[in-house]
Amino acid sequence: MGEQSGPESTAAPETEWARRRRLAEIFGDVEPTVTSDERDDQAPGDRESATDRWLKAQVPPHHGS
Repeated sequence: MGEQSGPESTAAPETEWARRRRLAEIFGDVEPTVTSDERDDQAPGDRESATDRWLKAQVPPHHGS
């Protein structure tokens, strides 16, 4: 029988970036580069809490906005 021949037996060790690239080609991009908490999906006014909106609504007109 003997030793098996193949690319694994004669190739140099694979670098980390080459391994990641090969796996990405096979399986696709598993992890997103930007997570949902890093995205700016909402308009700035939508990020206010109910408490902030209530407090702003309580400001008398003569104090400005």
